[in-house]
Amino acid sequence: MPAQQGAGASTGPSGANDSALPGAPLSGASSGRLEAGQVRAMFDRLAGVYDPMNTAMTAGLHHRWRERAAELAHVGPGDRALDVATGTGDLAIELARRVSPGGQVVGCDFAEGMLDRARAKAAAVGTGHLKPRFEWADALDLPYGDDLFDAVTVGFGARNFSDLPRGLKEMARVVRPGGRVVVLEITTPTQAPLALFYRLWFDRVVPALGRLAGLTMRSVQWLRRTPSKGAFAEAYTYLPNSVKRFPAPAVLAAEMQRAGLEDIGYLLTAGGIIAIHSGTVPSERA
Repeated sequence: MPAQQGAGASTGPSGANDSALPGAPLSGASSGRLEAGQVRAMFDRLAGVYDPMNTAMTAGLHHRWRERAAELAHVGPGDRALDVATGTGDLAIELARRVSPGGQVVGCDFAEGMLDRARAKAAAVGTGHLKPRFEWADALDLPYGDDLFDAVTVGFGARNFSDLPRGLKEMARVVRPGGRVVVLEITTPTQAPLALFYRLWFDRVVPALGRLAGLTMRSVQWLRRTPSKGAFAEAYTYLPNSVKRFPAPAVLAAEMQRAGLEDIGYLLTAGGIIAIHSGTVPSERA
């Protein structure tokens, strides 16, 4: 399954407490709860392996899931879209394809390491294509005006919001009336036999992949004589535990309604492992 993406933080790009320093242990990984600074530092460490790990864990299907999320954003040429917790930028780049020509896409994240990867990826898309603008932002305090965008998305990042209701309200705030909010997230299947496979995959295989990635990166860093950033195994222990504590699809739909959205629906795909929620900002806000 896709690794989690960055979310909201209470500190700026250069601010962090000791627990957020590179190489610091992720003390909340086993519970699926980390402080905002820990989440940010974790993604800075994971940036170099984030994309290949996603591809390995999903057999490349995460691209199709992001395409479906972009479809549900209902954007077209000339529209403005925002991708929150953009990570390495895949969903923002997909949105850019849909709002071109004449549109605008902003991808924001609080992990500078991830943003660097996103910018490089967008630059490689080639000339003639609309490129998203990637910038630092706190998902819980978005630096954008009310009603500014036609759609806002978040892909595999809502689990990392330290305050989910606040994050959803911020997303709704910056969307114009009639615009869309889309949340793409991993969920826990309940039907056998997929539920059993899912538990084995997330509880055993994903942490093992994290340990393997960590060993590979440490070997490369040793050969290059560069400092080790470590903590890959802890990060991929956090992933399955963060999924377990995240609200079930029906509960998340209720949270979106409380955030002020209407016409809320969700679809389950990949056998119930992936949930894509969407809602509309009402023509008259409460």
